[in-house]
Amino acid sequence: MAKTTILGLGGTIDYELHWDARILGSLAAESGIVDLGSTAPQVIDSERTLVLSVLHHLRAGTGGEHFVETPEVIERFAARFGYRTTLGGTPVRAALAMSSLGIGSTVHLVSIDDDVRRLLPADVDYLCSAEHDSTDPHLIVQYPANARIRIGDEEVVASSANRLIYPSDHPNAELRLSRDLPEALSGAGVFLISGMNSMQQRDTLDARLEELIAAMKSLPLEAVTIYENAGFHIPGFSQIVLDALAPHVDIVSLNEDELIGALERPVDLLDPIDLTASVREFAARVPTPTIVLHTRHFALAHGERASRMRAVLASGTAASGARYAYGDNATRDDVERLDANGQRSAAGQSLADSLQGNEEFCVVPAFDLQDVSTPTTIGLGDTFVGGAVAALVRAQSESRAEQIVEEVDQSPR
Repeated sequence: MAKTTILGLGGTIDYELHWDARILGSLAAESGIVDLGSTAPQVIDSERTLVLSVLHHLRAGTGGEHFVETPEVIERFAARFGYRTTLGGTPVRAALAMSSLGIGSTVHLVSIDDDVRRLLPADVDYLCSAEHDSTDPHLIVQYPANARIRIGDEEVVASSANRLIYPSDHPNAELRLSRDLPEALSGAGVFLISGMNSMQQRDTLDARLEELIAAMKSLPLEAVTIYENAGFHIPGFSQIVLDALAPHVDIVSLNEDELIGALERPVDLLDPIDLTASVREFAARVPTPTIVLHTRHFALAHGERASRMRAVLASGTAASGARYAYGDNATRDDVERLDANGQRSAAGQSLADSLQGNEEFCVVPAFDLQDVSTPTTIGLGDTFVGGAVAALVRAQSESRAEQIVEEVDQSPR
């Protein structure tokens, strides 16, 4: 299976920060921050602007991804807290999730170093467009629910746990494609596209989209192609990428923050009327057969083939739920146990019940994991994608097996 699933387009080295509210509060005081103001900084070019960005997200209880102008800012900030070096990026984390489920893959990378080689599982192959090694870290901040930090006269309190991503990664900003990608795609059963959100220049983005669409012509007709959206460093690029790729892919997948960003308005995820109207509005802009929305409450598919996506949604939901509860230590047994016996989110189940019988939508509730004391919030969407792709690969394998059986049954004896 390793050669039939291609996951692109770029991986990362992550510095997963050891959360400490006291250090963040001290750093805010050192930086002279006594008032957050109403808007977060648009450019992150110093520790002060980085602290402000984190605090704004913490106050709102939101996640996000923002480019940092120089890696030195990340290195200094991370050194204050301490951190763990891990692999990141949607395709790589999806590959890790698939590996834990017993399914190999090939990842497309744009940078590599000894940490990447050391940390990739044996059943994950790679293509890489880089001509030399480099380390371009992404800072990962995971804050817990009810985290409290005193800023002047205000106590900033996190309403929920979430994660923030701060890259200073020029290879992913360029996102050069390997010359071996078209050949790899010629044998692919599933192709995942992600990572376009890191790009910084419009002309580079346009060139890369043109190259990618040309490479995709090598895909077999039966291949399933997925575009996973993300938090764009330059928000205006998001719709440009959707416009270019949607006609060429089978599934466009995104999370709730990305849906809200695309529509530029709030969405009540638990109101069936608002949710379905919002998904339809997004789908009207994105001419692709299936939209997948993955949230903390549920995973949803929309489109003519929505009903056929239940196993895909269920596999992604179980994989991401297991990661939330067990982090990098989540195993296949954890995923299967959660899928079979896990308590479902009451809010997600209520929404699923309200849309039962609506053939335009398929909803799988997420799990009720409120009692997890130390949740992992980074990589949940990536792991959802890995679980979803695993289900697609299993379905393709079963279909091929059934075809072989039929051919044997029909052969002369």
